Amino acid sequence: MRGQVQTGQMRRRKPPYRVVRKDDPAALLNERERQILRLVVESFIDTAGPVGSHFLARRYPIGLSPASIRNTMSDLEEMGYLDHPYTSAGRVPTDLGYRTFVDVLMDVPELAPDERRLLQQKVREIGNDPEELWRESTRLLGQLSRLLGVVLTPRLSTGVLERLEVVPLSSTRAMFVLSVRGGLVRTILVELTSELSRRDLELVVALLNERLAGLTLAAIRQSCHQRLRDLEDRTGLVQLVMTEAPVLFSEPSEGRVRFGGTQYIMGQPEFQQPEELRNLFLLLEDEEELVRLLEGTDTSDDVEVGRAQVSIGRENQDEKVERFSIVTARYRLGDAVGTIGVIGPTRMDYRRVLALVQEMARLLSRPIDETVN
Repeated sequence: MRGQVQTGQMRRRKPPYRVVRKDDPAALLNERERQILRLVVESFIDTAGPVGSHFLARRYPIGLSPASIRNTMSDLEEMGYLDHPYTSAGRVPTDLGYRTFVDVLMDVPELAPDERRLLQQKVREIGNDPEELWRESTRLLGQLSRLLGVVLTPRLSTGVLERLEVVPLSSTRAMFVLSVRGGLVRTILVELTSELSRRDLELVVALLNERLAGLTLAAIRQSCHQRLRDLEDRTGLVQLVMTEAPVLFSEPSEGRVRFGGTQYIMGQPEFQQPEELRNLFLLLEDEEELVRLLEGTDTSDDVEVGRAQVSIGRENQDEKVERFSIVTARYRLGDAVGTIGVIGPTRMDYRRVLALVQEMARLLSRPIDETVN
């Protein structure tokens, strides 16, 4: 419970989420310094204002005088964990202070039972419509965190092709429909070199599915020619698939980002400044950069799902978001892997946001035909 301090020796625990730093950011801190740092971070998250020694002495029964707290805060500032804004007597956490709090000092993220039931109920009501799941999950994350909920649709290259269909649109145009396990669908328009009869089309499509269904799109893209080159085909459709495989079975370059909750994040004190609001909207307009920030460099299909990763401030390596924190977790829809998360100011309630993101990733990762418990 907030406001109560454990006075015994603090034990290092393994965080139930992934962290960006590999070293121990609190290794040089003694017990009192850890205690004061934790209280400063929690108080600043609550109040959005610089935290002073008298405030801590009054609010928490820690058995220290304001002078002792002030000295400890000065030491923490010298070590880079706190900053001293303007002429205020209070301190605010730095990126290192937040990182230390998240990695070492914060309580284990856990949702309240009623919030967990709410998320489960909403996901159950949606059923198996991926687009509606993405829309509702970002809305819920935004609403419950009062920040920006974001989702990256799964990387199709990690998805398994269930069925390929070809829908004629005219004598020279057709639409390829790729149904990927987990309810994902991709459509691509192609130009045909000759008119196809329905009978010929059905036979060729059946052969294509026999050779390609059950493989990931990445595997099809890499081995399509070897798998199809011995097929006899008078329609030219097989040759078209082999020629256009790099496009047909590629990763879409855009359209993967969904977000919700802009009305909530704009209400945060940090975004009352025009420059910060401008940076937020510049980020939302740059899908390529958003994908980089949310997905990171690990795009393998065996990544651990449901375990959050936290990137704080300058760790994002982008000027536009050096005052933001990003909490993400991977989810698995069928065989394809996507990313869900929350974007907000560095002054966010990390414990709550981590719990929300991890729970939503867990719910999205259920098998497509499984009922949520």
